[in-house]
Amino acid sequence: MTSERYKRGWEKLKEVDGEAGEKVIESLKDIAPDLGRYTIEFPFGDIYSRPDLDLRSREIAVVSALTALGNAAPQLKVHIHGALNVGVTRKEVVEIITMMAVYAGFPAALNGMAAAKEVFFERDRKGQS
Repeated sequence: MTSERYKRGWEKLKEVDGEAGEKVIESLKDIAPDLGRYTIEFPFGDIYSRPDLDLRSREIAVVSALTALGNAAPQLKVHIHGALNVGVTRKEVVEIITMMAVYAGFPAALNGMAAAKEVFFERDRKGQS
Protein backbone atom coordinates (compact mmCIF):
# COMPACT_ATOMS: atom_id res chain seq x y z
CA MET A 1 0.00 0.00 0.00
CA THR A 2 1.42 3.38 -1.03
CA SER A 3 1.09 6.20 1.48
CA GLU A 4 -0.09 9.71 0.64
CA ARG A 5 3.35 10.94 1.65
CA TYR A 6 4.96 8.64 -0.92
CA LYS A 7 2.51 9.65 -3.66
CA ARG A 8 3.05 13.35 -2.93
CA GLY A 9 6.82 12.81 -2.91
CA TRP A 10 6.83 10.84 -6.16
CA GLU A 11 4.88 13.55 -7.96
CA LYS A 12 7.17 16.26 -6.59
CA LEU A 13 10.30 14.27 -7.56
CA LYS A 14 9.00 13.94 -11.13
CA GLU A 15 8.10 17.64 -11.24
CA VAL A 16 11.52 18.78 -10.09
CA ASP A 17 14.05 16.21 -11.22
CA GLY A 18 12.15 14.44 -13.96
CA GLU A 19 13.97 11.58 -15.64
CA ALA A 20 17.21 12.19 -13.70
CA GLY A 21 15.45 11.75 -10.36
CA GLU A 22 13.53 8.71 -11.51
CA LYS A 23 16.85 7.10 -12.56
CA VAL A 24 18.25 7.64 -9.06
CA ILE A 25 15.29 5.86 -7.48
CA GLU A 26 15.41 3.08 -10.08
CA SER A 27 19.13 2.54 -9.38
CA LEU A 28 18.31 1.77 -5.74
CA LYS A 29 15.60 -0.84 -6.33
CA ASP A 30 17.90 -3.86 -6.42
CA ILE A 31 20.21 -2.85 -3.58
CA ALA A 32 18.45 -0.39 -1.25
CA PRO A 33 14.76 0.04 -2.04
CA ASP A 34 14.13 1.50 1.41
CA LEU A 35 16.63 4.29 0.72
CA GLY A 36 14.72 5.06 -2.48
CA ARG A 37 11.45 5.17 -0.56
CA TYR A 38 12.99 7.41 2.13
CA THR A 39 14.29 9.73 -0.60
CA ILE A 40 10.82 10.04 -2.06
CA GLU A 41 8.99 10.41 1.24
CA PHE A 42 11.21 12.75 3.26
CA PRO A 43 12.93 15.21 0.90
CA PHE A 44 10.19 15.31 -1.72
CA GLY A 45 7.07 14.26 0.17
CA ASP A 46 7.79 16.39 3.23
CA ILE A 47 10.37 19.13 2.55
CA TYR A 48 9.92 19.98 -1.14
CA SER A 49 6.14 19.97 -0.64
CA ARG A 50 6.19 22.68 2.03
CA PRO A 51 4.40 25.85 0.90
CA ASP A 52 6.69 28.65 2.03
CA LEU A 53 9.41 28.41 -0.65
CA ASP A 54 8.88 27.87 -4.36
CA LEU A 55 10.63 25.09 -6.26
CA ARG A 56 12.90 27.50 -8.11
CA SER A 57 14.23 28.89 -4.82
CA ARG A 58 14.61 25.40 -3.38
CA GLU A 59 16.68 24.25 -6.35
CA ILE A 60 18.91 27.34 -6.15
CA ALA A 61 19.58 26.42 -2.51
CA VAL A 62 20.26 22.78 -3.37
CA VAL A 63 22.64 23.58 -6.25
CA SER A 64 24.49 25.95 -3.92
CA ALA A 65 24.73 23.41 -1.11
CA LEU A 66 25.80 20.50 -3.31
CA THR A 67 28.40 22.66 -5.03
CA ALA A 68 29.73 23.77 -1.65
CA LEU A 69 29.96 20.18 -0.43
CA GLY A 70 32.32 19.46 -3.29
CA ASN A 71 31.83 15.69 -3.05
CA ALA A 72 28.36 15.16 -4.49
CA ALA A 73 28.77 15.47 -8.27
CA PRO A 74 26.10 12.87 -9.19
CA GLN A 75 23.53 14.56 -6.95
CA LEU A 76 24.60 18.00 -8.16
CA LYS A 77 23.97 16.96 -11.77
CA VAL A 78 20.48 15.71 -10.88
CA HIS A 79 19.71 19.00 -9.17
CA ILE A 80 21.14 21.14 -11.96
CA HIS A 81 18.64 19.33 -14.18
CA GLY A 82 16.02 20.04 -11.52
CA ALA A 83 16.91 23.72 -11.37
CA LEU A 84 16.59 24.03 -15.13
CA ASN A 85 13.29 22.13 -15.02
CA VAL A 86 11.78 24.63 -12.58
CA GLY A 87 12.86 27.84 -14.31
CA VAL A 88 16.45 28.55 -13.30
CA THR A 89 18.40 29.61 -16.40
CA ARG A 90 21.77 28.25 -17.44
CA LYS A 91 23.31 31.66 -16.80
CA GLU A 92 21.88 31.60 -13.29
CA VAL A 93 23.27 28.10 -12.67
CA VAL A 94 26.71 29.32 -13.75
CA GLU A 95 26.39 32.37 -11.49
CA ILE A 96 25.27 30.28 -8.50
CA ILE A 97 28.24 27.95 -8.91
CA THR A 98 30.65 30.85 -9.48
CA MET A 99 29.45 32.45 -6.24
CA MET A 100 30.33 29.27 -4.37
CA ALA A 101 34.03 29.95 -5.13
CA VAL A 102 33.79 32.67 -2.47
CA TYR A 103 32.13 30.51 0.19
CA ALA A 104 33.29 26.97 -0.62
CA GLY A 105 36.54 27.54 -2.48
CA PHE A 106 37.71 27.32 -6.05
CA PRO A 107 38.03 23.51 -6.19
CA ALA A 108 34.37 23.08 -5.23
CA ALA A 109 33.27 25.74 -7.74
CA LEU A 110 35.42 24.24 -10.51
CA ASN A 111 33.98 20.78 -9.83
CA GLY A 112 30.49 22.26 -9.81
CA MET A 113 31.11 23.98 -13.12
CA ALA A 114 32.32 20.70 -14.63
CA ALA A 115 29.05 19.09 -13.52
CA ALA A 116 27.05 21.96 -15.04
CA LYS A 117 28.94 21.62 -18.31
CA GLU A 118 28.06 17.91 -18.46
CA VAL A 119 24.39 18.63 -17.75
CA PHE A 120 24.24 21.39 -20.38
CA PHE A 121 25.87 19.10 -22.95
CA GLU A 122 23.43 16.28 -22.16
CA ARG A 123 20.44 18.60 -22.43
CA ASP A 124 21.72 20.09 -25.70
CA ARG A 125 22.12 16.59 -27.07
CA LYS A 126 18.49 15.84 -26.14
CA GLY A 127 17.21 19.18 -27.42
CA GLN A 128 16.28 20.41 -23.93
CA SER A 129 16.76 23.96 -22.70
